[in-house]
Amino acid sequence: MTYVVEMDDPLYFTGQFLLATPGMADPRFSRSIIAICSHDENGALGINIGEISQDISFHGILEQFDIESEALPDRSVFVGGPVEMHRGFILHSLDFNLSDTLQVGNLWGLSSSLDILGAIAKDRGPEKWIAALGYSGWGAGQLEHELTQNGWSITQGEPDWLYETNANDKWEMAWKAQGIDPGMLSGQFGSA
Repeated sequence: MTYVVEMDDPLYFTGQFLLATPGMADPRFSRSIIAICSHDENGALGINIGEISQDISFHGILEQFDIESEALPDRSVFVGGPVEMHRGFILHSLDFNLSDTLQVGNLWGLSSSLDILGAIAKDRGPEKWIAALGYSGWGAGQLEHELTQNGWSITQGEPDWLYETNANDKWEMAWKAQGIDPGMLSGQFGSA
C-alpha cells in the first residue's frame, strides 16, 4: 500500500521547501534546500537536496548491496540530513510506486527499499529520481519554532527542484526562482 500524505492543512508544510537563509545559525544546514516530505502535529521529516556527498556515488551504493547496474550512468548522492546518515532514500516522480512509498500529495514519492534500487539499476524505476543519505527531522512544534528564528524561509517551490542537475548551486537557483537575489539577503534580521 502506498502511503499518501495529504497537504490540505494550512498549518503544515508537507510538499513545500525550506530554504536556509544567510542567517542560518546551524552550519550543518548552511545553503540547504529541504524538501518537506511529511509534517504534522508530531513533527516533520525532510530531505536536503542542496548538498552533494563527497564520500559516495550512486554506483557506490549499488555495489554495497551487490546490485549490478545495466549501463546506468553514475550519479551524485545528496546529503539528506544529519539524521541516520547510513539510511538511504530515493525521492522520485510518481510514475513508480512501491508498497512502502510515501506519496507526498501529487508532487513526489519517497522510497527507501532495496526494491527501488534494483528497479533503477535495471532501468525499470521512476523516470525522475535522486538519491540521498540521511534525513532532516524535527519533533513536535520544533520546525514551527525554528521558522520564527530567521534561519529558514518556507516556499511552495517546484517539484522539479528535486531533479535539477544543471544548477551549480541549487540553493541560489531556488532563491532566484522566487525572484530574490540571495546575495542581497542579510545574515542579520531584526524584529518589529
